[in-house]
Amino acid sequence: MRAVRRASPAGLAGVALLLALASASLFVGAGHLSLARLTQDPAAWTLFAASRLPRTLAAILAGAGLAVAGLVMQTLARNRFVEPMTAGGGQSAALGVLAVTLLWPAASLPVKMAAASAAALAASSLFVAVAQRLPPTQPLLVPLFGLAYGAVLGSALTFLAWRTDLLQYVEIWINGDFSGVLRGRYELLWLAAAATALAWWAADRLTVLSLGRDASVGLGLDYAAMMRLGLVIVSVVSAITVTTVGMIPFVGLVAPNLVTRLVGDHLRRATPWAALAGASLTLGCDVLGRLLRHPYEAPVGTVLGVVGAAAFLWLLFGPRPARA
Repeated sequence: MRAVRRASPAGLAGVALLLALASASLFVGAGHLSLARLTQDPAAWTLFAASRLPRTLAAILAGAGLAVAGLVMQTLARNRFVEPMTAGGGQSAALGVLAVTLLWPAASLPVKMAAASAAALAASSLFVAVAQRLPPTQPLLVPLFGLAYGAVLGSALTFLAWRTDLLQYVEIWINGDFSGVLRGRYELLWLAAAATALAWWAADRLTVLSLGRDASVGLGLDYAAMMRLGLVIVSVVSAITVTTVGMIPFVGLVAPNLVTRLVGDHLRRATPWAALAGASLTLGCDVLGRLLRHPYEAPVGTVLGVVGAAAFLWLLFGPRPARA
């Protein structure tokens, strides 16, 4: 009960922060917008509905989805130092999109997303399989393997793009950016929200999964089925994010670690907090990127590369709050 009472004010504060960031996102940018202009100028309303509102929703959906996907992946790998975008998920999704682009240039965005999901699923499955075989007494081996694995896939992606003269095309997926988000070009991210809801629905079983194969089977869990479900959630979120706005680093690493430090490892309780933290972090960095070089923009992937790295170092070496 004490945890619930203490969480409620924090939850209200988190929602208030997200709403404040969303309000700032709606009115910050190269084109001036204000409430007065929205009521008087049809062009201002067009800008708001076609660009600012979709961009804000895209940042919220992508951030929440990546944070929950990171939480699920850390549960599958039983390691807190991994996330989809630094463990091969993002790079493999981009490889899938590039392969479809080369083989079927006229393919629609849903087809590219399906190919990216399949590639991300294969890469994530291999990563988790190897991670589970690494010695549990040396947890840093898992993120080191993830970095090497992601680097190999990223190198393959860059080499293939170079040989086919598509390096500039691939840059769109490598560095996350919301500047190109418009109405009609972000709606696939609602599937990431559906995957997030699926993770929350399966939260209790995923928590049991984190105990390991023997303990999970002993408690009556279908270990293989839940592993497949977790991998599908991670792969779908990674693929949708990469195909829609590009690779966004550190969200799936920082947000889950921050949340589990505060509320514990049970996914039923941690999932909504992770979604809230991921959405706030992504949206905040997007707004910051618009302000740093106004009226120009810094891509959200670049801003998160700095902010996320600093936040993760603080999580590693900063003081640990006592949990209720």
